[in-house]
Parts: sequence; structure tokens; C-alpha cells
Amino acid sequence: MVTLIKILAVAMMLIAVVYLSRPGFMRGVMEFFRQGWRIYFAAAIRLILAVIFLLAASQCRHPRIVAAFGIIFLISAVIIFIISAGKIRAVLDGLLKQPPFVLRIIALVPLAVGALLLYAA
Repeated sequence: MVTLIKILAVAMMLIAVVYLSRPGFMRGVMEFFRQGWRIYFAAAIRLILAVIFLLAASQCRHPRIVAAFGIIFLISAVIIFIISAGKIRAVLDGLLKQPPFVLRIIALVPLAVGALLLYAA
């Protein structure tokens, strides 16, 4: 399970690097999840990540860090299911209007999360 956490951490960091270098790609991903019921697909991905992190936390070098991210992913998945799709689309619309510089700053979040998870695993 520790190896899976490390793979997911590296994947997060690689995605963040793509977002940093090509903010238009990030816009495309947001547009993809904005359409129809795909928002709930994003929630399902977060739920799966939460389960993986929570199950693997006890085997990691810093279990509290991994468990904390598991809880964060779990809470974010539940919030997506609770909040109406229209409100989530409104947030995505606001993000889509941001200039590339702001999207690059936002891309630093998954880069930092991935690096921290890689360290904690």
C-alpha cells in the first residue's frame, strides 16, 4: 500500500507540473468535469483516494499526514455530493475566468500535496 501512495503522490506532482506548464490543459479538465454529472465522477475519485489513504496510513512513515489527507479527500467528496451541481458549476465558472497566472498558483497545491505525501509515505 505504501507503494501505491508513492505512485499516487508522483502522479499528483506530474499532473501539477502539466498544469503549471499548460494552464489551458487545466481549463480543459475543469470544463470536462463541469459538464453533466461528471462532477460526481470527481467526487467518486476523491472517495476512492480517501479510502486508499486511510487504509494505507498505518503502514506509512508518517501515518498522521497520510490519514489527514485521506480525511480531507473524504470530506471533499461528501461536500461535492451534498452541494448542488449548480453551485459547483458556478465555482468552476469562476475559476475558468481566472488568468493563467492564477491557475498556475492553484496548480502549486497538488504539487505541494504530492510532495508531502511522497515524503510521508
